[in-house]
Amino acid sequence: MSQDLLANAQYAVNKQKTCVVALTSIKSATCNHKNSRSNSNYKSSHNFILFKRKREPFVFVIMRLNLKAVLLFLTVIVMVITCAVYMRCVEFTFPQDLVKRWDRRLYAVGNADLLHDQLDGSDDGRGSIAASDGVNLQELQDIECIINQEYTVHCKRDGDNHEVYVPFSFLRHYFDISGTMSSPASPLTTIDGNSDSHAQSKFLWMHSTAKINIPKGKYDSRGVFMYFENYNVEIRDRVKCISAADGVPISTQWEKKGYFYPTQIAQFALSHYSKNLTEPEPRIRMLENVDSVQANWLLPAKISNLTRIWHPKFNSSVIQYETAIDFDSAIVLREINQTLDLVLSADFLLVTNSSSLMITVENRETKHTYRVHYIPVDLLLSVQDENIYYGLGLQALNKWHHLTRDLHIDVQKGLALDSPKKSPIRVKRTDLRILSISFLGVGFFDNISLSTYDHMANFYDAAEWLVNNQDHTGGWPNPVRRSLNGFAELKAGWLSAMGQGHAISVLARAYWKSGGDKRYLKAAALGLKPYRVFSKDGGVLAHFMDKYFWYEEYPTTPASFVLNGFIYSLLGLYDLNATAPSFIANEAGQFFQQGMNSLKNMLLLFDTGSGTSYDLRHLSLGVAPNLARWDYHATHVNQLLLLATIDSDPLISRTAERWKGYMFGKRAKHN
Repeated sequence: MSQDLLANAQYAVNKQKTCVVALTSIKSATCNHKNSRSNSNYKSSHNFILFKRKREPFVFVIMRLNLKAVLLFLTVIVMVITCAVYMRCVEFTFPQDLVKRWDRRLYAVGNADLLHDQLDGSDDGRGSIAASDGVNLQELQDIECIINQEYTVHCKRDGDNHEVYVPFSFLRHYFDISGTMSSPASPLTTIDGNSDSHAQSKFLWMHSTAKINIPKGKYDSRGVFMYFENYNVEIRDRVKCISAADGVPISTQWEKKGYFYPTQIAQFALSHYSKNLTEPEPRIRMLENVDSVQANWLLPAKISNLTRIWHPKFNSSVIQYETAIDFDSAIVLREINQTLDLVLSADFLLVTNSSSLMITVENRETKHTYRVHYIPVDLLLSVQDENIYYGLGLQALNKWHHLTRDLHIDVQKGLALDSPKKSPIRVKRTDLRILSISFLGVGFFDNISLSTYDHMANFYDAAEWLVNNQDHTGGWPNPVRRSLNGFAELKAGWLSAMGQGHAISVLARAYWKSGGDKRYLKAAALGLKPYRVFSKDGGVLAHFMDKYFWYEEYPTTPASFVLNGFIYSLLGLYDLNATAPSFIANEAGQFFQQGMNSLKNMLLLFDTGSGTSYDLRHLSLGVAPNLARWDYHATHVNQLLLLATIDSDPLISRTAERWKGYMFGKRAKHN
């Protein structure tokens, strides 16, 4: 036992010595031991210590490498998941390759040649869209497009190209655009006015269908008014008819029973005045003028008579007639068979309430016959079966009346009144034929003719209405109430700067065209009075920021600052300034310059960066802007282009060009 204990003690001492020596100097440790067991233990202990010292830095390296590997692995996983999600969701977005193929040069105003090339399907090698790019419709897949995570639209997807095709019926409303298919049978008209006669059907994508009219020269106060030669006021649905008593349109825009709307009446006049300058001479067929042309009138009853006489009171030869009160006794001019030239002109005097003028018109397609009556009663328009009645007014009795009627319009308005409002009956001008003209009762008539049009007669009818219906304030009041969202209601009798300007433009031209009829000049000069009076006091004047004067189309509270009506009022002032004698022209010129100063300082308030505002209610009421629809936006552009021929300030022309670009998809730049 003692020897064993001694040996163990000796082993422990040797081991401790070995550890001390190894820790002191591992490389030089050379201890000799007598006991082989101790020597063996020494070597084992020495190797263990060496291994332990060498392994510690290696572990830390391995740990660092593992952390980087984990981070790299996590990064790869995130990227894979992201790509997977993108590939899953890409079918709901427009692919980048499609965006790259949009050629922004197409949005440059006036670059019609490029657009023409694109529609031709040619490829200029610069990334333009070729119409010849084909799509295999059989490979398209049905998918649902989620719109802003709110609703879905049924779409198509091209699996090969990862392109999504969205229905244009959705796009047109979402982006406020237009589009239509061209007919292979008819040539395609491009923006530059040229024709593309290729037989292939093409889809025409348009940001706006409104038309820009480029002025052909400086605006002339005696010439065409803006682009009104393109206006056809009488065919508008909101025109009930053309009054037979006054020869001017009756509006139903804000009141169904119909009323005289001064702005519309002035536009009617300016339209016909402009057409008279731009259209060729009309065809005129004289049917009866007593002296040189005498028609063969039929007298169906013995009690009916017709006599051509010289009437000293009228200082001319006229036809005097007398019939019974029933239609069978009317004197008739038959076998006229007139098509296309459907404008009737006649001078007549009706003596009794039962007297009338009747025109029989046939629809050549349906063989349906209409009888249009002009009778001396207070009536606008009435329809009974195939009979259409227009009232001449009781004042027509025993007074010579010059009548100018477009029989196509009269028939169409009668059919529209007698047919359902959602689907009114339409008749083409080319389908109508005049069969006969009849007089009934007792009276006189002369100068019966048919023509393609009689624009100056329509113009003077409207000018006379303006002279006869101006009130003591110099205005032409609107006889109906007008409600504009957010503003106080306008009571009947309100004045419009647009109506004032239009009326002055008409009267200035009537004064010049008539050779100086002072009735027209007096009415035009009196029309300046509302420009001096604030709208709250019954005029048309408003103040913006207590600094700039504005002429209000609608004299609202607070002021609305409608742009197009203001510019129309400026044109009226300019017309009078250029036409009237100096004592009237000077005041009109002062109002014009005052308005132009306001326009230049306020014009950019109407710019939205992609279109224009109709008015400035977003400033007056603190609400969302009242964006102008494209036809009103086009009117703004046309007006500025016209003003640019009068005023050389580059602000006007630059703004007009920028606003014109909006109609082709151009937008203001983002920040």
